[in-house]
Amino acid sequence: MLLDIHEQTSIADYFIIATIDNERQGKAIQDELREKLQIEQNIRPLNINGLDANSGGWVLLDYGDVIVHLFSEEMRHHYRLEELWSKANVVLKVL
Repeated sequence: MLLDIHEQTSIADYFIIATIDNERQGKAIQDELREKLQIEQNIRPLNINGLDANSGGWVLLDYGDVIVHLFSEEMRHHYRLEELWSKANVVLKVL
């Protein structure tokens, strides 16, 4: 899901929220995003809270205007970011 949050906050313009099936998949997505953005666009994340013992099933990649959230299904239901940011414009939703 891609949410346009720029009218609700100044922390970012967009949230990308996705569900991962397992930690291995989350790590692969995290690594691929970092590599592609760094090599092809020369964009580096400002901060990463990745898949480790303390992540709790939630990976956060902060690229300034865009923040990527990768959740295990359990954590996505627990945190319910879509509900917390329900006033945000849904730009894209893939089922």
